[in-house]
Amino acid sequence: MSDNKALRAPQDSSRIAMGEDYEVAYWTDKFGVGRDRLQEAVDAVGNGADAVEAYLKR
Repeated sequence: MSDNKALRAPQDSSRIAMGEDYEVAYWTDKFGVGRDRLQEAVDAVGNGADAVEAYLKR
């Protein structure tokens, strides 16, 4: 197991933890958006990954 947090997936893949840099990096890469756009989506619909994904696709 690697100690490199940048390579880790989220602890709870149904939630986005904006306070964890490695999770933000994972989700921004997964959704193809920047941190600001991801934060905008979380602010709008909450931290549920499915809701954020739907928001970003609209």
